[in-house]
Amino acid sequence: MITLDILYTRVAGLQPEDLRRWIAEGYVRPEAEADAPVFAEIDVERVRLILELRDRLAVDEEALPVVLSLLDQVYALRRRLRELGTES
Repeated sequence: MITLDILYTRVAGLQPEDLRRWIAEGYVRPEAEADAPVFAEIDVERVRLILELRDRLAVDEEALPVVLSLLDQVYALRRRLRELGTES
């Protein structure tokens, strides 16, 4: 698992106030370990995705939940299609 310090080191441009807001909004869901949040690799990639959407693609904060939800649906469908392809 990845600590806050490691997360800030690995993700350039990540600001603590942004991360706190994204956790509060449920965009990123760390686990609690010894009263401190810890992150899985998927959380690190989610943070990078949010930063890219916001900073490079100019998705504003109000549209972010919709875009993330749609992307989650696309990834879930791709996973399911792969599963169906291996069931045959």
